[in-house]
Amino acid sequence: MKKHLATAALAAALLPALAACGGADDDRAAPSTPSEATGSSGAGATDATGDTAADLLTVTDPWVKAAPDGMTAAFGTLTNTGPADLAVVSAVTDVAASTELHETVENEDGSMAMQPKEGGFVIPAGGSLTLQPGGDHLMLMGLTGPVEPGTALTLTLTLDDGSTATVEATVKAFDGADEQYQNGGEH
Repeated sequence: MKKHLATAALAAALLPALAACGGADDDRAAPSTPSEATGSSGAGATDATGDTAADLLTVTDPWVKAAPDGMTAAFGTLTNTGPADLAVVSAVTDVAASTELHETVENEDGSMAMQPKEGGFVIPAGGSLTLQPGGDHLMLMGLTGPVEPGTALTLTLTLDDGSTATVEATVKAFDGADEQYQNGGEH
């Protein structure tokens, strides 16, 4: 099992996204810190070097929007250090009854709405994908209790080869990310 130390690039990438989402990073938010995603070969297939998809994935500055109940969302930058595309196809955490991979799309009237992301989050070979408010994100639904600023929670990402990566995410206060669901419900 390889461990990949994540870098601190997400803070700069998130600033424009936060403004686009209708809110700003709250001064009470926990400071951004690099996180380490730990891959596990599990039942995953290996590439020519013996690496699973999870071994080739790094996650930079994972964070979760604080929420008292209901649902919330998780964000961060996913980077693929491998020579082929990989995909995150599902996620779980013990603080939510279910976790969905979501994208944000434009409705016919120009408003933005979120919906499940078919096929998962594809990260191109040698590239990255930023999960951000107003864009792709992990939706944590049916919270089992409050998700409070300054705490951390564990997310387990499953990749298209069946391997998994465990990520520790910091919970932050954040006023944005109040998108609508494609079918009209609220986040």
